[in-house]
Amino acid sequence: MGTVGFNEADWIWRDGEFVRWEEANLHLLSTAVQFGTSVFEGIRAYETERGPALFRLDEHVRRLFDSAKVYRMTPPELSPNDVRTAILETVRKNDLVECYVRPMILRGYGAAGIDPHASPIDTYIAAWPWGAYLGEEALSRGVDVCVSSWWRAHPNTYPTASKAGGHYTNAQLMKLESTANGYDDAIAVGPGGLVSEGSGMNLFLVRDGRVLTPFLDGTSLHGITRLSVIRLALDLGFEVREQDVPRESLYMADELFFTGTAAEVTPIRSVDRIPVGEGKAGPVTLAIQERFIETVRGDNDDPHGFLTYL
Repeated sequence: MGTVGFNEADWIWRDGEFVRWEEANLHLLSTAVQFGTSVFEGIRAYETERGPALFRLDEHVRRLFDSAKVYRMTPPELSPNDVRTAILETVRKNDLVECYVRPMILRGYGAAGIDPHASPIDTYIAAWPWGAYLGEEALSRGVDVCVSSWWRAHPNTYPTASKAGGHYTNAQLMKLESTANGYDDAIAVGPGGLVSEGSGMNLFLVRDGRVLTPFLDGTSLHGITRLSVIRLALDLGFEVREQDVPRESLYMADELFFTGTAAEVTPIRSVDRIPVGEGKAGPVTLAIQERFIETVRGDNDDPHGFLTYL
């Protein structure tokens, strides 16, 4: 499994101006640090023949502002288009070609308790070079995962359609448990006992040539890469179905794979040390992965308009 760390860039955008990476600091007692009151996105820029291209930029910016609206911290002085422009400027300012972009809206320093109104709303955008989330080998050989003992929360506990920092304590518990037991990552079940998603990725199964994925039932993120992969799988002629996924379906699947901005399309080769199919990336997964890579690198005509060129 790859170790994920920062390959620092030079500049971070903060509330309309650029500051040095090492100067983009937040007070220890800010509301975001104390109570996890932040929303964020992860966006990848890919190298193409036409220069850097950001994958589904507009959809990510929209979800960022949707998340902020749920937490009642829409930036008062910034529009979605302002943030979209700032994201492109941040990639340019750091002279990046292939990178990961992290826009964040958070509550800063001011409130001492859980009422956040005295804390200002701050917006940050960072970008840095980042390779494969689970390691380069994972994209070809696949990963070994477990079903976590930590469940996803019941709907209406957290607004899972919002990508909020505080939600990811659950994901961290899953990740810590899985790696402590020799796995690369984990799969969560929801409060009803049905499969939800990975620690920070959506999940797909392949059975008898059909591509299956759990319903968005209020326990998993509305993944932008998930929706993109559904469209690409349909383009390839696969039947795609959303359905309930009981735990045992993981052991009976012909193929499994994760999707996400960071994870991209990552095959899963075993669950709870039970091999998935032949214990390696299967043909459907590889076909979808290949089409995904062609799309993000601008090697096809981008029929869905997924790319924004710098």
